[in-house]
Amino acid sequence: DKRSQETLKMLDDLHVDMKQMHDGILTLSLSQAFYLNEHLSDTKDFDESFHQFIERFYHPDAHPYSLPNGLQADLRTYQKTGYQWLKTLSDYQLGGILADDMGLGKTLQTITYLLDEVQHNHKPNLVVAPSSLIFNWQDEIKRFAPSLKACVISGTQTDRSRQLSQADQYDILITSYPLLRRDSQVYSEMIFNCCILDEAQYIKNANSLNARAAKQIQAKKRFALTGTPMENALSELWSIFDFILPGYFSNYHHFHQKYEIPIRRDEDQETQQLLANQIKPFILRRMKQEVLDELPEKTETKITVEMTPRQKNVYQALLLEAKQLLDQKINQDGFEKSKLLMLNLMTRLRQVCCHPKLYLESYDGESGKLNTLLELIKEAIQSHHKILVFSQFTSMLALIKEALELNEITYSYLDGQTPVANRTELVQQFNQGETPVFLISLKAGGTGLNLTGADMVIHVDPWWNPAVEEQATDRAYRIGQQNKVQVYKLITKDTLEDAIYELQKEKKALIESVIQPGENFLNKLSESELYALFSNDQSM
Repeated sequence: DKRSQETLKMLDDLHVDMKQMHDGILTLSLSQAFYLNEHLSDTKDFDESFHQFIERFYHPDAHPYSLPNGLQADLRTYQKTGYQWLKTLSDYQLGGILADDMGLGKTLQTITYLLDEVQHNHKPNLVVAPSSLIFNWQDEIKRFAPSLKACVISGTQTDRSRQLSQADQYDILITSYPLLRRDSQVYSEMIFNCCILDEAQYIKNANSLNARAAKQIQAKKRFALTGTPMENALSELWSIFDFILPGYFSNYHHFHQKYEIPIRRDEDQETQQLLANQIKPFILRRMKQEVLDELPEKTETKITVEMTPRQKNVYQALLLEAKQLLDQKINQDGFEKSKLLMLNLMTRLRQVCCHPKLYLESYDGESGKLNTLLELIKEAIQSHHKILVFSQFTSMLALIKEALELNEITYSYLDGQTPVANRTELVQQFNQGETPVFLISLKAGGTGLNLTGADMVIHVDPWWNPAVEEQATDRAYRIGQQNKVQVYKLITKDTLEDAIYELQKEKKALIESVIQPGENFLNKLSESELYALFSNDQSM
């Protein structure tokens, strides 16, 4: 009869092996329960426990979990909902995709969840992130959950082997996609409580080495974080689901035939709705507009950047030379007469933090900061943000221009050489047009521009006086701004920039009340504070 045919088709769709049936009872996985719920219009045959199970996933707030002890953050309402959702899926050992818009705190929600897992003795846990974000994860864990023991797996192969051999001493291991690929054999032999993939679009190509390495990881629970779970094709969504819920959509061939062809080729609305219903319990996505009332007017985030190995070599060689020159000068002329040399040497070090090419024209390697900036801009554009990028070095802006052009990203540009007559036109074009990025020299564009078309500000390098940075940020954050503004500061790890950033925080009240913009800041620092700026590198 018709009901029997529907049942057989459904079992075929579920790829059920009849060997799973014992004494007339068919055992299905939890994820298959959602398939049943979507495919059987009449679910009166199911008992109350089935309905309760399904309801928990559609309404995670109805079954609140308490926040873990020791969390050093006040979660917003939507972030608490995100935590409840992660916990609900986790309790049933199901995975999911946290797909909130950029800047809504996916990392914080995930750290809250991991803190709770560790407090219930569920460990070790693994976080895989882009190379540019691994130390950011470490910083955020220290900030929001200081009781957690986190270890960044990095360095040489010998370093990584030693770190991984001590994995049981840590609650969370953090590694990058490139290092996961290199160490995939070791990771595949380990067993984790939970694996988190940050920026999970890195595994959108199911045939890529990233995807293969990630899918070899043995973890009871798996979550993906991404603001863009699907960029171009449904196959990308399948690949991420193949990580978080292996087998939920069977193999790719089956998914392609059942969903991708009808939706893409035939524009089949019924199949599209069916797919949407099936993924709904496992994707949580909130857009900024939905939670606008909960967001502060302006949020500031420090992004810790690691130098590339070659860049680090240049920096360390220059630092050693700078210390020697400075010691000679101070011994010869005294501290006060050495300040000009000190400023010049610090400028060179800050240039290398941005890109060694600013200091050595012959340098042909990469820059960790430029790589991180490019990733940040790409993600922001995917989420339809408009971005102001400030640097005090026009030579750095020139390198950023090249990188944007290589990636076919359109931009506006303004520095001290831009004629005053052209500025108004550039501002209007950016505020009203489609150009996503505006590159601006800090000194040229810090005042007098109204750029409320932007809702994101990136400071590529820290300036001595934070008041100057805030003036630049206020090009976007001012009357007429309809959106909340996100501010990102890129700070190179274990360098002079790190020291400047910390010093800024300590001296902010003094700087704002006493010191005028510019290098006068240096005159207010003690001899020991100035010396400290030259000793912030881990290798010296």
